[in-house]
Amino acid sequence: MSQSITLKCHKDVINKMNTTYQQSLTKVPPYAVFSAKLPGVTVTAYNSGKVLFQGVNAEKEASKWGEPETSKKGTKNTTTSKEDSLPSGFSNWSVVGSDEVGNGSYLGPVVVCATYAKKEQLPLLKELGVKDSKMLTDPMIKKIAKDLKLVIPFRQLIVTPKKYNEIQPNYNVNRMKVALHNQAIHLLLNDLLPEKPEGILIDQFTTEKNYRSYLKQEPNQVTSNLYFKTKGEQYHLSVAAASIICRATFLEELDKASKELGITVPSGAGTKSDQAAAKILKKGGLPLLENYAKLHFANTEKAKKIAFR
Repeated sequence: MSQSITLKCHKDVINKMNTTYQQSLTKVPPYAVFSAKLPGVTVTAYNSGKVLFQGVNAEKEASKWGEPETSKKGTKNTTTSKEDSLPSGFSNWSVVGSDEVGNGSYLGPVVVCATYAKKEQLPLLKELGVKDSKMLTDPMIKKIAKDLKLVIPFRQLIVTPKKYNEIQPNYNVNRMKVALHNQAIHLLLNDLLPEKPEGILIDQFTTEKNYRSYLKQEPNQVTSNLYFKTKGEQYHLSVAAASIICRATFLEELDKASKELGITVPSGAGTKSDQAAAKILKKGGLPLLENYAKLHFANTEKAKKIAFR
């Protein structure tokens, strides 16, 4: 269901948004600072300091930047649900955390990772520099991920664009994420036996109700001890570690694709991605593009127009 959410943001935050969404910028409407079109959401920042998020992914995208000022009906969004609260001291528990990267990028894979951070290891993770991956540069992410893989258990799943295109018609974005998060967590829990984590924190991308509904369609269902939090990396280092490993792998896959194609393969879903896809189309048409891009994105039609105009 499409949503409309508004944030009131400081100028510095809007400038950071502008930079973050650089590859997805579109035509700027009147009285606006910028407008960006991402998969499932359009973000428009206005001179007044208000930022409007519109689309099916409005809530998730807005949650990255702050608390909503207004909800779909224009009322103050002050409601909280059971899934918004975590047990006291949760950040110091031994926790499995999971996150994903690449779902909003036209080119490149979707990567999901689950990590296990024991309470005794939390000081070490901080020492290694584990924090919200949005606060880290790509070189830092690659270095930290390399260290993390040596010190904590993890399971990672990589859905190549070709595989993504095969399963996407039968899996909407949330069902696909549920399947991947569940499988990564299931595999990691098996690795840890007989040890069991005190909790499992999933970086929230849909409601707990929706997650559990989609979960019923999956084998190897992990159903107990689950917690859900948007910006989960702020609540436990296990999610931050998972995010870093995911991001590093995603970047490595983009680098690999760039070498294979002889062009720079960018992340995101903006103009640079359209242009790169157009070059791929000229090289080998859709049969080649399906190996590198999520074809159901609107970028595919844009790339065709560039390549064959």
